Amino acid sequence: MSDNKALLPDWIARGMADLFPSGDIDDLERNLVVRLAEYSKVERPLRVKLGIDPTGTEIHLGHSILFRKLRAFQDAGHTAVLIIGDFTARIGDPTGKSKTRVQLSSVEVEENSNTYLEQLGLGKSPEKALLDFRTPGRLEIHRNSEWLSGLDLVQVIDLLSTATVGQMLVKEDFTNRTDSGIPIALHEFLYPLLQGYDSVAVNADIELGGTDQKFNVAIGRDLQRHFNQRQQFGLLLPILVGLDGVKKMSKSLENTVGLNEDPLSMYSKLEKVPDQLVGDYLRLLTDLDPEDLPSHAREKQKAMALAVTETFHGLNAAKAVQSDAAQLIAGSKQESLHVPEVSLSRVHFPAKAFYLLSALDLCESSSQARRQIQGGGVRLDGEKITDPNKEFIDREILLGKIIQLGKKTFRRLVD
Repeated sequence: MSDNKALLPDWIARGMADLFPSGDIDDLERNLVVRLAEYSKVERPLRVKLGIDPTGTEIHLGHSILFRKLRAFQDAGHTAVLIIGDFTARIGDPTGKSKTRVQLSSVEVEENSNTYLEQLGLGKSPEKALLDFRTPGRLEIHRNSEWLSGLDLVQVIDLLSTATVGQMLVKEDFTNRTDSGIPIALHEFLYPLLQGYDSVAVNADIELGGTDQKFNVAIGRDLQRHFNQRQQFGLLLPILVGLDGVKKMSKSLENTVGLNEDPLSMYSKLEKVPDQLVGDYLRLLTDLDPEDLPSHAREKQKAMALAVTETFHGLNAAKAVQSDAAQLIAGSKQESLHVPEVSLSRVHFPAKAFYLLSALDLCESSSQARRQIQGGGVRLDGEKITDPNKEFIDREILLGKIIQLGKKTFRRLVD
């Protein structure tokens, strides 16, 4: 990346992994600093595109990095252009996938889309939302079916003519699958072109994406040139490593923190993040300056956990659960602790310990519950449960008690 990054405002440069193109300071079309200055003179906001394919239901902190950057552009007076890929989600982004994705129905996509918007803050005040949904001119929301569902075959052929098979096979995911003899369906080649066409449809000045999206963002630039538009800049952000400290944050890897998680679970997970990740979490998920924090690693970890929890639940809730987490680890049973509740109504008694965890959805299966107990990771009101077959005769024995899995999950058992 060019040294021109140093000329960018800190709210843009913070956490940025790549910016392209990044030409000389006198290059109007290839230098973002110049475009910012040009638009500022005529009081025109930049149009900053972020596309999301609603192929799931949960947004986690790894996803939130891009939305935080989009919000920074909003707060600086620019227009966030949020594109819900309701059309492209039916294909599914092949990036990072080792096989053809299952195509979703339009009903599934629409349900997921509504869930995403709620998590981003639809209906909330800007102070309590990840994105600003209320300030006039700060947000446009589009579904790409608006323009993609109306394309005729002539237009599709025109899009296909802008890229070669060789270009597509350069994409790492396609290369890996070709080398491994894993089939690539022809419709998968359409995905980068269709999401690139989104940039044309909304006349984007900047597209945000993870570092794994560079190929797709570059396709958007190519198509803007093809349609005689001014080309967008690609601003890429890092992929967040998950709670395991090894692999990217992913629900399938069970190393995530979801935006909808209760304050105690969110804080408890974050304050156990491996030391080597705390700096990245501070830089990508908070506005804190690490230089202003205590040098002690544990204190930085707690400050990061508090700041992230505050973002989604408010300062009072974050401070309350910070105190609660310390007391719970120490074995406190106080009823005043802010512990999420879980109902015993679905549990059939008498109940063995492994079945209890599974019935309460604290473990995905009975076998996983057995492993948790045998590994010493389950406590009831501070007392370790060591026998998966330990039997509880009725719910009255458990009412009001706190069940704990590891150091991150606490639930108060209620009727």
